[in-house]
Amino acid sequence: MYLSESEKQAITQAIHQAELQTSGEIKVHIEDYCPEEDPIERAKVLFHYLSLHHTALRNGVLFYISVMDRKFAILGDEGIHKAAGDNLWKEEYSILKGNLSEGETVNGICMAITRAGQALKQYFPYQSGDVNEISNDISFG
Repeated sequence: MYLSESEKQAITQAIHQAELQTSGEIKVHIEDYCPEEDPIERAKVLFHYLSLHHTALRNGVLFYISVMDRKFAILGDEGIHKAAGDNLWKEEYSILKGNLSEGETVNGICMAITRAGQALKQYFPYQSGDVNEISNDISFG
């Protein structure tokens, strides 16, 4: 998928703003097609490939989007699931689903990231001296 520089900046800015509220780490990975039937399986592979499981509090989150086949997954590390349970991403999932179906990919990603930052703040508030453990740059497949 081709993203303009302004679209890339909008997504990385959304990540930056969300991470100002939380010690959680948010990563976005975009590719044209999902090589797996189930996008959560692809997200699991990418989660480890991108080292999201190496955060100190195990509070990394991956937004995986496969644009052309309109598949996506939101995957949080074990620290998040221990603190918040498995239903944390319902609103973010709904935001992405609606926006992807309407072709509003970038808008949906930014909205879901903003909401994720708010949700993570409850369990992993921003700490003074917090270090950005994972790059805010988008990764592409």
